[in-house]
Amino acid sequence: MTDQIIFGKGIGPIGGPQKPRKTEEAKAESGTAPADRVNFSSVLQEVNKAKEASAAPDTERAQKIAALKAQVADGSYRPDLNKVAESLVKFIAEES
Repeated sequence: MTDQIIFGKGIGPIGGPQKPRKTEEAKAESGTAPADRVNFSSVLQEVNKAKEASAAPDTERAQKIAALKAQVADGSYRPDLNKVAESLVKFIAEES
């Protein structure tokens, strides 16, 4: 009897591999569903709202870019030279 131990309800083997209980078996035995749950629906709804809100400005920006590209392509684009000069001065000042 060196390889057996006495348990509360009788004698049983020591050690030995045991099969892990499957989730379905555990649920069936306990009668309850597992408590661990994750619900992403509210997070995903917020992400979708943010995407929809940013889609409109992206569309407007794409239209402006397309118009500028067309003007550059046909040679009719005339930038505001004062704004270009201001931007260059700011850039040079930041680099120094």
